[in-house]
Amino acid sequence: MSSAVAQGGAGGSAAKVDKRESGTARLLGSGSAGIAELMVFHPVDTIAKRLMSNQGKANTTAAINQVVFKEYATASIGTKFTSLFPGLGYAAGYKVLQRIYKYGGQPFVRDYLAEHHGSTFDNAFGKGSGKAIMHATAGSIVGIGEIVLLPLDVLKIKRQTNPEAFRGRGLFKIISDEGMGLYRGASWTAARNAPGSFALFGGSAFAKEYIFALKDYNSASWSQNFVASIFGASASLIVSAPLDVIKTRIQNRNFENPESGVRIIASMMKNEGPSSFFKGLIPKLLMTGPKLVFSFWLAQNLIPAFGQIV
Repeated sequence: MSSAVAQGGAGGSAAKVDKRESGTARLLGSGSAGIAELMVFHPVDTIAKRLMSNQGKANTTAAINQVVFKEYATASIGTKFTSLFPGLGYAAGYKVLQRIYKYGGQPFVRDYLAEHHGSTFDNAFGKGSGKAIMHATAGSIVGIGEIVLLPLDVLKIKRQTNPEAFRGRGLFKIISDEGMGLYRGASWTAARNAPGSFALFGGSAFAKEYIFALKDYNSASWSQNFVASIFGASASLIVSAPLDVIKTRIQNRNFENPESGVRIIASMMKNEGPSSFFKGLIPKLLMTGPKLVFSFWLAQNLIPAFGQIV
């Protein structure tokens, strides 16, 4: 391990572009990862969102059951399970587009930075660290731009946590009625995504650089990508947790009763205390964490794999 770290310290140059895949490979790899994640983890995401949106105390099994399953708390196991799939249509559109945009878009930004600013990263942080930080910076830039998909995320969260906000209205009726209101919380989303995506791609890059001493990150094996994904996903969830709670609470309000992020922060501090900013973190690390690890791991493997055949 020490020799690997030593090699990683020598580091690959940020100015050297890793082997590129075609745009089609990046689209197919990231899209496949998003679809697989949706099929496996949508119920987990619903549970995490409902726990984060809960403003009371849920210290007992019965209370947690009520928060998670709402009116289906006393229903059969099968009914409880299907109740965790509200908003699946919105989730499908949002999640697949999000993963295509983030996992497929970061390599394009990374390539641009390597070609035009790679030497700047090397000079500022040294070879190896400069390359990893460049990957993280590319992820952060892409993460901020993710707010273009915010309306789908808003609708998904409301369906999961506050379905009465729809009151029988369809998708196009809601878009017509709410307009730019669907971008409520955009600044908080960007504030969450910037450090969260930086940590996701940066944690993975640092693992590949300093644990596995890889000069070309795309050459990582499936097992190496798995370990790197754990580092990146864990760092991302911890760093973005407080802003994620605020963002979720902004988005799950009724359309006609919005509340600003500043007011939500003040209310949380007054009524729930500082620990409320980390509500749902343990479930996210235990449940949403594997979801992020799973999709990121698949994308990191599938994009180079598709690159060899298309």
